[in-house]
Amino acid sequence: MADTLRITLELDIADNPPLYQDLAKFPKGPRRVNRLRTLAYAGLIAQLVPQGPLTVRTIPPKPDQDSTMKAASLELFGPAFDL
Repeated sequence: MADTLRITLELDIADNPPLYQDLAKFPKGPRRVNRLRTLAYAGLIAQLVPQGPLTVRTIPPKPDQDSTMKAASLELFGPAFDL
């Protein structure tokens, strides 16, 4: 016989609104249980993995366009002609 843990969970929206709203998206039954299982596992992994300092990646600045390309872009995407 496999080890089984049976849990009855009662959750009010006031207890944890984001969790309540996420779980309420699923109909009562296996889908909701599986979502709760996934969230619990993700939370456990987040606690077990050592948290290092957050690094912010910056996007390197684009090199300046040459004046010919800039003028061509402005001409191509400029205002429409009135006919």
